[in-house]
Amino acid sequence: MIVLDSHCDTPSQVVRLRDLGVRSRLGHIDFPKLKEGGVDACFFALYTSQSMPQEKSLPYVHKMLSMSKDAVSACNYVSFASSVSDIRTNKAKGLISILFGMENGAPIGRSIAALEDLYSKGVRYLTLTHNGDNQIADSASEAKTWNGLSPFGEEVVARMNELGMIVDLAHASDKTFYDCLSASETPIVTTHSCCRALAAHRRNLDDKMLRSLADKGGVIQINFYPAFLDDGFNSAFSANPLSDEADAVEAEFIADPADAAKRKAWDEMQERLLAIERPSYKKVVDHIDHAVNVAGIESVGIGSDFDGIVVPPKGLENTSKMQVIFEELRLRGYSEDSIEKIAGENFLRVFSDVEKHV
Repeated sequence: MIVLDSHCDTPSQVVRLRDLGVRSRLGHIDFPKLKEGGVDACFFALYTSQSMPQEKSLPYVHKMLSMSKDAVSACNYVSFASSVSDIRTNKAKGLISILFGMENGAPIGRSIAALEDLYSKGVRYLTLTHNGDNQIADSASEAKTWNGLSPFGEEVVARMNELGMIVDLAHASDKTFYDCLSASETPIVTTHSCCRALAAHRRNLDDKMLRSLADKGGVIQINFYPAFLDDGFNSAFSANPLSDEADAVEAEFIADPADAAKRKAWDEMQERLLAIERPSYKKVVDHIDHAVNVAGIESVGIGSDFDGIVVPPKGLENTSKMQVIFEELRLRGYSEDSIEKIAGENFLRVFSDVEKHV
């Protein structure tokens, strides 16, 4: 079985000086934890904030990519991968595959050449938007600029199809979602989302979207963030003063991660956040269940959003505990063949379809 996590924000943590070769106490992802959790392939997302100017964001993307590749090169049981074949070959050799996606298309500006350059450096999916509309499309957060995919966004999707780059619609508005389903000649994914029928967050997919995604051969990769899993947690956490306090402490740490006092303050804040009552990892499996029931067993996978979420589910505090998902699926009567599909084969099938289109 190949276990593939389609979205982790770990490159941001590498820039913040996390040593991925060492088992961190509080981090969601590092190489020892990936090994402990039996994770065979992990997409590192090159995330940039909507607030970062384009002239700064593209160099920052390349910085994250370079530093992450250096971290991979320094570990003897992980290896860079950029294809389905690479993942399967690395698995046979006992190596963990690290792949790259880019979260938020804003850094490319209006340059198809910038997109092509990122592909040449190993970036294999683009999450078109983040928490704000950009030059490519409307986001789930705003959805007021283009009424879906922009004219330039249509060019981007067409070129991604030609390159063999996966279109990712996590963070996209509903209209962008349907525009991309129509525009893309290859299956699309949402690398880290949940089901709106179980939690009403705008980032989640409703049942019609799930069925439409499946009809086009795509997959939803279920997110682990409690705010997307459970409306009650989302409401309670949004009203908790600790939420704003945590944002402020983290911002101080991000601004100067080498400062020992700021790092200590952020570590202490993470401990306080982990003390909050959080939904169980079984909520993740509830969303997997729902997506399977609506979209079918071929259309569901896992995209944790680790290292990009404020708190993880209870019992799934980091990637070393990934196997609890599959154990729970077995308890719910899933066959080993079905679990293999959810664990990674569904995403690999889409990845392969996109590669073959070139």
